[in-house]
Amino acid sequence: MRFRNKMVLAYILFFIFPFIAVGFFIVREYRQSALDKAIEQSEASVERIKNRTAETLDVAIGLSSRLMLDSQMEEVATTRYRSSSDVVDAYRNYDTFRTYLEFNPEIAGIKLFVQNDTLLNNWEFLPIDAKTTKSFWYRAAIEHSGLVGWYYYPSETRTAGNLLSLVRSVYFQENKSFGVLSIDVNTEYLNSVIRQEHFETLLTDEQGYVVASNRPGTLGKLLRDTGLGSAIEGKPPGVYQMAVDGRDSKVRIDKLQPDKSYMSLNVITIYPIDSIVREANRIDRAGIRIIAVFAALSIVLIYSICTVMTNRLLKFSRQISKVSTGNFNVEFRDEGKDEIGQITRQFNHMVNNVKELMNEVELSHRHAGELERKQNEIKLKMLASQINPHFLYNALESIRMKAHISGEQGISKTVKMLGRLLRRSLEITGEAIAVNEELEMVRAYLEIQKFRHEDRLNYEIDIEPEAGRIVLPPLLIQPLVENAVVHGLERSPGGGTVAVSARVAEGALVVRVEDDGAGMSGERLAYVRRTMRDQEANRIGLHNVQMRLTLTYGEGAGLRIESEEHKGTRIEFRIPVEGSNACTK
Repeated sequence: MRFRNKMVLAYILFFIFPFIAVGFFIVREYRQSALDKAIEQSEASVERIKNRTAETLDVAIGLSSRLMLDSQMEEVATTRYRSSSDVVDAYRNYDTFRTYLEFNPEIAGIKLFVQNDTLLNNWEFLPIDAKTTKSFWYRAAIEHSGLVGWYYYPSETRTAGNLLSLVRSVYFQENKSFGVLSIDVNTEYLNSVIRQEHFETLLTDEQGYVVASNRPGTLGKLLRDTGLGSAIEGKPPGVYQMAVDGRDSKVRIDKLQPDKSYMSLNVITIYPIDSIVREANRIDRAGIRIIAVFAALSIVLIYSICTVMTNRLLKFSRQISKVSTGNFNVEFRDEGKDEIGQITRQFNHMVNNVKELMNEVELSHRHAGELERKQNEIKLKMLASQINPHFLYNALESIRMKAHISGEQGISKTVKMLGRLLRRSLEITGEAIAVNEELEMVRAYLEIQKFRHEDRLNYEIDIEPEAGRIVLPPLLIQPLVENAVVHGLERSPGGGTVAVSARVAEGALVVRVEDDGAGMSGERLAYVRRTMRDQEANRIGLHNVQMRLTLTYGEGAGLRIESEEHKGTRIEFRIPVEGSNACTK
């Protein structure tokens, strides 16, 4: 038997037959998996509806529990008023109902029915009349004292339609009487919860009214009148199979028992069986087709493939021999899409990779450097953006307190300084600015702090003309001055002086901020130096400046801190004058 025929026979025996057997097994498993997943999704949908509905009802239950303990509500409800104006004033001063409605979209309305004929009906507090006392929900609420009932009923106080309402009796200790609290659940909110589900779902009360639904034409109707038939009504919780709208369907009934309630609600979910097994049947049919087509094509094509396989292997062998002699400029072209074609393409690719390796390494290094530079730019912009609003809150609070306590005329000047500081802050875009422009912000900041601390704060600014024209990233000096005021002078009982200087020395711009305030102990100074790279909540300014300096000018441009307890602190940094980020302006 020829080698080609041997390969064909072996292929059929050891591949085609096992493939068909395994294929049928895998298709069946996938079908069962799809069926299980569909059932699991339907069950998860029901649980999701129950949980979200329970959450909505729990909002109403929680509000009712809080209102039962509301002494102000009891006072409004039980007071015997002498005139209508007294009632109106009491209603105006009591806004708890309106506040609850504003912050709880799940609730559509809150009403309290009270045995007090001096009240006026404002749709929040309603005097009980004979019609109310005869209503089924009122009698049930009084009978189940303190427990929660859920009813879907019309009311003359409603603007339109019916709503699911929480009904709960309230005992007023002051005059030993009862009232009934009614909290209307937002039907549209409940419907929005149910509309998010794929399967048809209905929420019914114990009387059989549909209180929420995503099935058209069922809301507000009795279950027996919805077209689903009486087969569903009255059935206990469980899963039933029946025809709905002419389709064989699964109907699942679940009981929802809200907390503190003597009544329950039913969640009815309808999902057609064909929608559950649709995906499973599709997988089954598609799998069988794929297996049949693949088997037929394999038997037809294997013979022709084996015919040309030997010739292709011989050509490839001759190409390998050339490469083995050190000739890497040859290329074997094989247009086949099978394993041999893949091997030849991988072989050619390997040869090309050897020749291109050095170029790829160089390109990779260049890309890595560019990426690191862009990352540093992004990080620098992020760090710079943190400082802009850092001081404004303290300054505004100082002005407010000073104005409130003393009303001094210096407030006008301070507000002007603050306006200048705000304007300069808003003008900062991240581009480099001159030292003189940065010091305008520093001077405005110090004037504001001087207004705040009066004679406890003095400051000196000494800038060489050449240094003032040098540009640098914005907001490098102001955080250091703020640190000197907050951590140096504010902690010193006698206050002190802040000195800011800038000069050019040995080809570098030297900026120094000094204070003669509280200073730091040696241990504290060591801790600040050690942790300055970490962004602590109370030292965001120093950390920000340190990181921006080192990212822009290198590690040698970082902050240098010297301090002595009870004598003061000095912070300075040096940046080169020659460079892209430090030049004259």
